This record gives sequence, structure tokens and C-alpha cells, in this order.
Amino acid sequence: MVENKVEENSKKSKSFVEQFVEEDLAEGKNGGRIQTRFPPEPNGYIHIGHAKAICMDFGVAENYGGICNLRFDDTNPSKEDTEYVDSIMNDISWLGFKWANVYYASDYFQQLWDFAVELIKQGKAYIDEQTSEQIAEQKGTPTTPGVASPFRDRPIEENLELFYKMNTPDVEEGSMVLRAKLDMANPNMHFRDPIIYRIIHTPHHRTGTKWNAYPMYDFAHGQSDFFEGVTHSICTLEFVPHRPLYDHFVDELQDVKNIHDYRPRQIEFNRLNLTYTVMSKRKLKALVDEKLVDGWDDPRMPTVCGMRRRGYSPESIRKFIDSIGYTKFDALNDMALLEAAVREDLNARSCRVSAVINPVKLIITNYPEGQSEEMEAVNNPENEADGTHKITFSRELWIERDDFMEDAPKKFFRLSIDREVRLKNAYIIKCTGVKKDADGNIEEIYAEYDPESKSGMEGANRKVKGTLHWVSANHCLKAEVRVYDRLFNVENPGADERDFRELLNPESLTVLENCYVEQYLAEKKAGDYLQFQRIGYFTPDLSSTPEKLVFNKTVGLKDSWAKANK
Repeated sequence: MVENKVEENSKKSKSFVEQFVEEDLAEGKNGGRIQTRFPPEPNGYIHIGHAKAICMDFGVAENYGGICNLRFDDTNPSKEDTEYVDSIMNDISWLGFKWANVYYASDYFQQLWDFAVELIKQGKAYIDEQTSEQIAEQKGTPTTPGVASPFRDRPIEENLELFYKMNTPDVEEGSMVLRAKLDMANPNMHFRDPIIYRIIHTPHHRTGTKWNAYPMYDFAHGQSDFFEGVTHSICTLEFVPHRPLYDHFVDELQDVKNIHDYRPRQIEFNRLNLTYTVMSKRKLKALVDEKLVDGWDDPRMPTVCGMRRRGYSPESIRKFIDSIGYTKFDALNDMALLEAAVREDLNARSCRVSAVINPVKLIITNYPEGQSEEMEAVNNPENEADGTHKITFSRELWIERDDFMEDAPKKFFRLSIDREVRLKNAYIIKCTGVKKDADGNIEEIYAEYDPESKSGMEGANRKVKGTLHWVSANHCLKAEVRVYDRLFNVENPGADERDFRELLNPESLTVLENCYVEQYLAEKKAGDYLQFQRIGYFTPDLSSTPEKLVFNKTVGLKDSWAKANK
């Protein structure tokens, strides 16, 4: 099976990560096994940057006949919650991936503790009772060596006694830490006696109050990979300087376990950064906590659940990630590239419907009062199997206000006095006049229709230059439409020195309350993909009800944003 997968994968353009995997397979490393893992910390909702890692971790396992596990890095109970665990699992499933097993770093707390005890017994770790500020000052710089802690050479028995004391509720947080005794002159700052255990008294979401001392990421991560049998630990570029420490602790653990025929390999790739948003979980959490957005799933957020609520399909996100690829260099990806992938995907899957978001009334004066008829509307011209639905036509219609101009130039191909247009799926009409209010604003538009011009009728092929969408005023539903813009006003808010709150775009959300949609939309639910004809792609919001329809604009039919902001 592995050979077939490799052969199939070789026909595609391979990333450097996949090339490394194939090299290891060719050399017979780890018994020819492929095992990856996606290891999120459950301290927030995952965003599109995590989605890139998910696609790589699960994709490598799938392409080479291996497995990918989901492992929650739950080593800091002060920031973690089961809410985040549940949301992460839901988002991964929605993206279309299946994990082989679910693990937690907390599954290995006892094994990690025993490993730390062994390092203390071997004189390779010690308890430091200095403050975090003192420890930081002694670290030195990349060009100057650090200064050894005054506690570096305390007796092994004393270190063991204090380490056990760390895991009681009696010792104050920050009063002591366990450090690995490595090399205070190493040019890699991570090797200068790194902290491997600290005290946290917050109850853990899984283990409760059993533990008061918790392992640091650099100590827990590689060991968890080793305990699970991970062959390829794929992560982002910021972990490049951590890799020697990752390998060092794995070497130490191999010696303790006397297992030398297997070791995980860490491989790093570039993060996914998008223009006009941030990927910092700390900043995203601040936006939520300070109610600057409508929760983690606000459609303006780069979170996976926010994109789902906005109407992105999982396929479009995966196609976008595949298109930008994996490199060894960080870059800032244009939001327009993501929106183009969404637009292309939704064009193939969206149901075409009629909606008017800036309405003005059109009255067809020669159409019989009280009469109506059903018109056939194609659901998706890209897929005949999607069928059709009925839309009601009548004497009084709503059309878009922008589709009418009283004194129109020659190249205005929509409705104007004495000009003809076709009403989509219906008749050709000719404008005969307008009614205005006291301020000169147009209240109603009048037109006459050609009864012999109905779409599909024999002889109804008379050409006109414009086609407008519409809804029947007496056979439509009122709706709220939410139109979204960029969340931030600057292209790269993450690199801006100003407080990120100052960079928020005050016009990132526009709510249109007096919109009208055809009755067919009453049965649509959140997660359905819709194209409001001639406007853009939309989806019902999670808050939408039959009594109050609410639609989110996913993306426009064209990239009008880039053009407007040149």
C-alpha cells in the first residue's frame, strides 16, 4: 500500500517535506513507518495558519500510507480549556481530515516526570530558586556566554527533594524551576540551561489538582513524539533553533529507555501569514475577550470556524493552501489569493438565487393586477444535476437601486428611461417613467413588459444589452445582509509597532437591514452555499431564523476590493 501511495504521489509536484519523507522511506528508517501528529495547544480556536499545518500533517500520512494522530499540547492549565479541545476537533473534521488516535501531552505527565527524575539523578538537571528576571539576565547574548546559576551544582539529593516539593500545593508559583544542566556558553541560547519544569497551581482540565509542576514545551514535545512513535515531527520555522534541543532530549530519552532503533525527525516549513489580519492567538483572544469582534467565529476572523461561518468551503481553504505551497522562507500571502480560491470553488457549488440588497420598487404597469406566475430558475449552471426551482413573478418587483439611472450614459446597459432590459428568467421590459419624493429621490420606477418575450418562449430571442435580477414584492422575504471588509486597515498589522487595536478597520462590517430575497431561501441553512446573482456569494448566518433571515457575504463575484484600493 505504501509503495502505491508513493508511486501515485510522485506524479505530483512534491514539497521539500515530502522529499525528506521519501528519503527516509528509501533508507528504511523507522521500519518504513510513517506517523505524524498535529499538536495544537488548546488555548484558543485554530486559524488558517493551523489549517496549513493540518493539511501537511494529515496529508503526508495519507499520501504515504501512514497515520496522523491528534495530540493536544496541554501543559499549561492556566490557559487551556475543554471548549478549545472540542472546537479544534470540530474544525479538523470540517476540513475533511480524520485522525487515527487522540492523545494529550498530559497522558505522558508521569513518564515525563520520571524522565526528569532520571536526569536529576544523573546530575543533568537542577532546581534553580532564582527569579525569572535573574535567570534571564544570566543567559547572556548570542555573542557572549551566560553566567552559571549559583544553584547549578547543588547536591543531587537536594535537587530531588526540591523537585518533589515543587509538585505540592505548598510551594509558591515562580519560586523555583527545574533546569537542564547543559552549556551556558552554547551559541544556541536554547541550550543555556533551559527551564524544563515550572510550578502552576491552576487545576488542569483533565488531571485536576494531581500535578502542580508542569513540563515546558521543549521538554514535553519531543518526548511525547517519542512515546507515541512519531516518525516525522513537522512544524513551523520558528522551531528551527529548537531542533538541536529537541534532538538532545530525544537522545537522552533513548539512552534511558535503551531504544536506539527509532527516533522522530523534526522538519520545519514556513508559516501561513495573510494580509490585513493577524495570526497571533493572544491578539485574536483579546479581540474576542474585549468584544471587538462577535466571538471566535466572527466572519472577519482568520479562524477556521470564522471562515466556515462566513461561507468558505473546506475545499476552498485546502485548495488555497495547496496553491501557496510549503517553503523554508516566511512570506505574507495576499488575502485576495484566498478569496480567489474561495470564489472559484463556490462558483462550482453554489445555488443561484435572487436577492435585492439596495431595493427600489419597479411597477410593470401593463401587467395584470393580482396576477402572478412561476418562472423556472436554474440552481447551478455549472452542474445540471442540481436542478431548478420556482421563483414567482408579479406586477410589483424589487430591483437594485444601482440598476437604474435616470440620465444614463451610452455605456450604461441597465435600466433607464426609454431603454429595454431583460428581467432574468422572465420578460423584456421598457422603462416609461419614475415617481420621486419631495427631495427628488426615486420612489418607484414604471415600465411596460413585452408579453411575447418570456424566457424560453418561441420567438423570445430578441436581444437586449442588459439583464437584471429581481424579486416579487408580494412573494419575497425580508432579510438582513452582512457585508464584510478587511478586519484591519494596514496590510501587515502583525509587523506594525502600534497597538493592534488602533489598526482595526471601523468599516469592516456593514449591516443592510432592508433587503429582500426570494421565498426559496426560507429553507436554506447555515453552511449552504449561495450565489446572490450579480452580487456575490453568501451563506445564511448561524443566527438566521425563519422569522429573521440573516445572510453573510462570503466574497464578491470579482475582486473589486483590490481594484478599489490600488
